[in-house]
Amino acid sequence: MPIGDAPGLWRNGAFLRVWSAATISIFGSLVTRLALPFAAILLLGAGAAEMAGIRAAEAAAALAVGLVAGAWVDRLRRRPVLVAADVGRAVLLGSIPIAALGGWLTLGHLVVVACLAAMLTAFFDAADVAYLPSIVRRDQLVAANRALAASGSAAELTAFGLSGALVQLLGAPLAIAIDAASFVASALLLGSIRRLEPPPPPVADRESLVREIREGLALVGRDPILRALAWAAVCRAVLWGIFGTIYVLYAMRELALVPAAIGLVAGVGGAASLVGALASGRVLRRLGVGRATALMLVIAAAGNLLIPLAPSGAPLLAAACLVVQQLGDGAETIFSVADLSLRQALVRDGALGRVNATVRVASGVAELVAIVVTGAAAEIVGLRATAFVGPAALLVAAVVLWRSPLRALRTIPDGVGSSDLAPVADVGRSEG
Repeated sequence: MPIGDAPGLWRNGAFLRVWSAATISIFGSLVTRLALPFAAILLLGAGAAEMAGIRAAEAAAALAVGLVAGAWVDRLRRRPVLVAADVGRAVLLGSIPIAALGGWLTLGHLVVVACLAAMLTAFFDAADVAYLPSIVRRDQLVAANRALAASGSAAELTAFGLSGALVQLLGAPLAIAIDAASFVASALLLGSIRRLEPPPPPVADRESLVREIREGLALVGRDPILRALAWAAVCRAVLWGIFGTIYVLYAMRELALVPAAIGLVAGVGGAASLVGALASGRVLRRLGVGRATALMLVIAAAGNLLIPLAPSGAPLLAAACLVVQQLGDGAETIFSVADLSLRQALVRDGALGRVNATVRVASGVAELVAIVVTGAAAEIVGLRATAFVGPAALLVAAVVLWRSPLRALRTIPDGVGSSDLAPVADVGRSEG
């Protein structure tokens, strides 16, 4: 099945550049996702508290600019924001291997880089989701998001496996240099796009920044589908906060897995995500968008339960549990395709940045709380006991979606009206 089957999608030069840039930068970012914790643990002796500190600082930095990023993105053309964020992150990450080679690398350096990169990522992510509807038609959104998810999954398949090997062969700092190079390549590709975006609102028509932020919050708060998706994002962020803080430490100390093995296990998740991306269109059509989103989170929760259930003292069996858990990434990818497509279809272009930022900030608050609590809980009750909370959070998200009007929605709406949101009740009825 083609990864993007909407007519004309692959003849769209702007989309091809966005797709290529995303694939390259995702590959580099996934290398860093494992390499940075390895650098902290192996080079600087970080434990659960230090890892939680790094993750908490990163999440707090993203929160500090999250709502402002969304409002500013709605005032600007999105492509220059994307390019500037890529260049900035390339410089920041490039400083890590330089500091390591010079013997200057410290936990403080990693914290500063993580914080500043997180701020730039907040601007990038707000602009990225809002930019896509300006270069593809509304009826191409699911196919475009499916294509982006599929290439990201393919990058995950290779990046995680390669990152573990790179860390063992070259060391974590040099592995991070690959991420810096990927952001440079992404910036060059995005900078080569010549398609004009819709003009931002005139200065005379703008509200104050605070008022625009409040409007973004209100859009999410008053629409039942967007509100349910936001709550689901909050619950998923709890899972990410927990496992993002302790997963590598847990795999190394509790399960006795080496970096290369951890990377290979994570690579299985990339393969599962690729399958999920390729199958997402068929699954969403067969089950209906609303029911599929809730079911995918139930499947992902069941898979994540295998992480704390993996046995100590039996590395092969523990690795097998983690491999099976990674297979649930396919369900997460199907959910993500539906989630992004719904927001892009239901919200007008001029408000999309603020809506995305609102969801991201709500998720960031939940993730920050989860990180702080995880750091303390892991020291008190242990890594394994703390890990049980993650799957429970996904089950809560599934229940929230099932009890919302989203459950009755069969397909992604084709477009929006002149107001900020399509009439959700009418969408639910017309789609059966």
